[in-house]
Amino acid sequence: MDDADPSEFRVSPRVDAPEDGPPLERIEPVFTVYETRTEDDRLVYYGDPLVPPEQVTPELWSVFQEAGYELQFTTRHGEFVLVAKPTSESDGGLPWTNVILLFLTVLSTLFAGSLWYHIDPFANPTEMWRAWPFSVAILGVLGVHEMGHYVTSRYHDVDASLPYFIPVPTLIGTMGAVIKMNDRMPDRKALFDIGVAGPLAGLVATVVVTVVGLHLPPVTAPESVVQDPNAIQIQLGYPPLLEMLAAAFDQPLYRDDPATAVNPVVIGGWVGMFVTFLNLIPVGQLDGGHILRAMAGSYQETIAALVPGVLFGLAAYLYYVSGHSINSVLIWGVWGVFTAILATVGPAKPIHDESLGVGRFLLGILTFALGVLCFMAVPIAIVE
Repeated sequence: MDDADPSEFRVSPRVDAPEDGPPLERIEPVFTVYETRTEDDRLVYYGDPLVPPEQVTPELWSVFQEAGYELQFTTRHGEFVLVAKPTSESDGGLPWTNVILLFLTVLSTLFAGSLWYHIDPFANPTEMWRAWPFSVAILGVLGVHEMGHYVTSRYHDVDASLPYFIPVPTLIGTMGAVIKMNDRMPDRKALFDIGVAGPLAGLVATVVVTVVGLHLPPVTAPESVVQDPNAIQIQLGYPPLLEMLAAAFDQPLYRDDPATAVNPVVIGGWVGMFVTFLNLIPVGQLDGGHILRAMAGSYQETIAALVPGVLFGLAAYLYYVSGHSINSVLIWGVWGVFTAILATVGPAKPIHDESLGVGRFLLGILTFALGVLCFMAVPIAIVE
């Protein structure tokens, strides 16, 4: 018998899969494993891809997700590695951080709301509770917006936190609310649905709050405030959607009456519209960035790169051509810087990057059109 080549009889060493991970037979059609390790709560697989490297994560994402892990494909010291991190799951306990921030935001919105009702929160702190309609309106539109994201994230099996409200003693008492995404987006459909659900849900709540507020009695400033020559007057710009709702229900907006203003609940609707527009700016991790990335793919980054220049140009036009004060246009300069940073970071990139269907594409166009109806060139003007 001829001597055989020893390599023909070489047997690969047996590799045992970690107990909690997916079975190796589901991994090895895509990635041949020659070593496994456990590092704290992470599973690490060393091996060689059997498909082009860029296809490894899309091919194996669902395999690891079914086992309760988020997958990362990378290299270590020249070796290909799969790193599986457990998806975080709620332990069923009370989310104290969310609760405490919500409580603080209730207080900060009551404080801000009392000013809209002409209640002095320093002289009469026990009267702040009377601003509860304003607080409910603000928290309602922001909370429904974020819950739209949260519910849709759960639907697509994307791990997300409950909303974190941000209490700040501003004119509206808050800087909004956010949820934290702990997973990558599995595909464009999930990216689109999660991105679009917040603005649409929040806009429905905004319309309801605005209509209710328009039917509530206006607020009249005390005579001492009206006659004070040193008083600072805050004027809000009204977006087309608010104008349309006021006209549809034949309710006044009291533009020309220095002593009378719309009910502060309408201000809650105004906040919902402004937040909707800002979130639909199509850059980075904003809702508009998610939606456009799902609709346009990598072209979203090209469009996003133009946004900061548009915002800087708007601020310059309002200041130099229209003659608005720096206080009135500064917000667009700030958002120009902010969107430049977001554009640099880039959008979320789905694991499976196939195109959207026609239905979702048309819904995306409609959502951006609704966002335009929430735009106001000068949101806040301070008149001394």
